[in-house]
Amino acid sequence: MQADLTIIGGGIVGLATAYLFQQRYPDQKVVLLEKEHAVGQHQSGHNSGVIHSGIYYRPGSLKAVNCRDGRLALQQFCEEQSIPYDVCGKVIVATEPEELPRLDAILERGHQNGIACELIGPERLHELEPHAAGLKAIHVPEAGIVDYPAVCRRLAELIVVQGGVVLTNALATGVRRMGERIVVQSHRGDIETRYLVTCGGLQADRVTRMSGREPIAKIVPFRGEFFKLVPSAEHLVRNLIYPVPDPTVPFLGVHFTRMIAGGIDCGPNAVLAFSREGYSKLSLSLGDLAESITYSGFLRLASRYWKTGAAEMWRSFCKRSFVATLQKLVPEIQSEHLEPAPSGVRAMALGRDGQMLDDFVIQSRDRIINVENAPSPAATASLNIGKLIVDRLQEQIEGY
Repeated sequence: MQADLTIIGGGIVGLATAYLFQQRYPDQKVVLLEKEHAVGQHQSGHNSGVIHSGIYYRPGSLKAVNCRDGRLALQQFCEEQSIPYDVCGKVIVATEPEELPRLDAILERGHQNGIACELIGPERLHELEPHAAGLKAIHVPEAGIVDYPAVCRRLAELIVVQGGVVLTNALATGVRRMGERIVVQSHRGDIETRYLVTCGGLQADRVTRMSGREPIAKIVPFRGEFFKLVPSAEHLVRNLIYPVPDPTVPFLGVHFTRMIAGGIDCGPNAVLAFSREGYSKLSLSLGDLAESITYSGFLRLASRYWKTGAAEMWRSFCKRSFVATLQKLVPEIQSEHLEPAPSGVRAMALGRDGQMLDDFVIQSRDRIINVENAPSPAATASLNIGKLIVDRLQEQIEGY
């Protein structure tokens, strides 16, 4: 098969890139390869469904810039395509005095990023979330919720309508150069292409290496474990309730999320996954696990955060401990209010020094672009990340 652009990875970033490339170059052929039976089967389809505002991210970073602009592009796309979404707002709640300086720092960062947000007291918090408890909170009215799997499906449909090809069950197995062309080998045959973009998600480092570049970090998978509120307890949460994140650990903390299709999710608890695509406690890949626990970056991370990791593991097996964490935000929550919900797996990109890559990482070279790190808020920012990638492709196209 011949193509002008081939994309490895049918998550929301790969799909957005293919869609936007076709918008800019309608006469060029795009082929997208997805190894699963359908698009959006991993991080794009196993997340909390939140449209992030961009309040947390370092000003000027790719996360901050792309989240702000990407959120607006996503909402416009959903309007045009009749995909359900709701800009419902969220609150970030300080429940302890020592959290107040961190809350102020988040508010300042939000203002620097151009986010509409305000500091509120207990009375206003009670108006927004009658069952939440806190000393102070930040109200972020721009946050929302959406059906990301529906976004993925619609992007795939539009790619095909516009003349592109979306191949599922098409595991990419090799990449080689052939003069000025690139040949991508897959389970659905070879694709000869002018340009290649890899959006591997949980397999990003492996796909990057397959394309001929040594990845700057290794992907270590962490499973996010969720509960959901039983219907009789859903009235305890109206929209989105978040804790003040601890800046010394790489997680936002357990929070409450109203889902666009109904229901309230609670979580995530974050534990090392024993498989890169291990969505249950019993999922095990000896190869994936050995690769994670023998990696110097993971060992350094574990030595730095072993207490946090132990607490996360304990919460994974002790529902009472999980409930106690939730009760800091909503005191009326009881164990009988929770039932298990599907888990997700986060692709944490770790350097050899044990530092987590904090920003999007998109590397360009001769005819190949590798998305090496696209953590949250990549789904929110996907259309803007796709635009950024297409801009870089345009530079290469015009350079030749």
